[in-house]
Amino acid sequence: MKRIYSLFLSICLLLILLVSCSQNKEQAQAVIPEVNIVTVGQETVPIFSEYVGETYGQDDIQIQSRVDGWITSMNFKEGDLVQKEQLLYTVDDLPIKNKIDQADAKLAEANTAKVKNKAELDRVQPLTAMHALSERDLDAAKAAYQASLSQVDAAQAALRNAKIELDYTRIKAPITGVIGISKVLVGDYIGRLNTGAPLNTISSINSVRVRFSISEDEYLKFAKTKNNTDHKILQNQIPVQLVLSDGSLYDETGNISLTNRQIDPATGSLLVQAIFPNTKHLLRPGQYVKLRLQTDLYKDAVLIPQQAVIQMQNIYQVFALGDSNKIVPTIIVPGKRVGGNWIVSKGLKAGDKVAIIGNALIRPNVPINPTMIPWNYDSTSKQ
Repeated sequence: MKRIYSLFLSICLLLILLVSCSQNKEQAQAVIPEVNIVTVGQETVPIFSEYVGETYGQDDIQIQSRVDGWITSMNFKEGDLVQKEQLLYTVDDLPIKNKIDQADAKLAEANTAKVKNKAELDRVQPLTAMHALSERDLDAAKAAYQASLSQVDAAQAALRNAKIELDYTRIKAPITGVIGISKVLVGDYIGRLNTGAPLNTISSINSVRVRFSISEDEYLKFAKTKNNTDHKILQNQIPVQLVLSDGSLYDETGNISLTNRQIDPATGSLLVQAIFPNTKHLLRPGQYVKLRLQTDLYKDAVLIPQQAVIQMQNIYQVFALGDSNKIVPTIIVPGKRVGGNWIVSKGLKAGDKVAIIGNALIRPNVPINPTMIPWNYDSTSKQ
């Protein structure tokens, strides 16, 4: 019985030793973790700044009436393309035609008076020469004739003005472009230019204007960097990219066409305008878009992924891969953040290898099993 008990104990001890050895072996294998490693890159990186802007047509022309009256017809389809000189609205022209008739009558009356006064002058002149009439009579005849000439001129001007007003009752498109939704309908009463609201707006959209604001500091930086010698700050010097509201990049590049004459004292910003081709008519006035301008350029910048950087308050560090596959904490001085990557000012050089730890708890100076992974640091040039 004792022999059996001793054998049982020996077997239990053996099993315990086997299990312990197996666990120690697994622990020994678990001591060397696999860690993703990336190589520090080096690239010339342009830095872009983004601004919010609003689009305008190449020309945005408000349609106004220059006569009073009721709208009698609309001769276009709202939101459609209209051609220059195309008839848009007609205004009741009966009152204007009455004015033309009155002006015609006054002109005829003035011409009759002119003929009469000319005949009287022709009669008085020879009689005055024969001293049958006095010089006073001659002066009166001349004055009456000159007054009749002025009356004829005034009547002709009134007639011309009435005919011009008649032409104003036919409101035509001043440019070729897309017309908006009409603010008035047939039967509505409209007022003159100085009293009435716009009837409609036509926009030429073969190209569009985009207006945005930059800060005074950014303006000074641009002005100093570009070594401008005249007032045309930024103009035609910097290509501008456009980001649409859905996040897509507009396929045409624009250029800055003008800057405002002054800094806005209320906001400390400068209004800037860029021009973009719009051959597909994708852009319309009134859109809010983002503009992207290159504001700086870092030559031979040292780059690492953002995931490799650990920030503790104001201290930035990475885990560099050292000798014997050990990771070493390394303090860095980060520069500009570009997309998903950091430019490193100090602490690393191109070709160094850094670990992407993630949430793993890895002790420094402990061997690891490095796994090299690629990353496209060249894409950082496009924020």
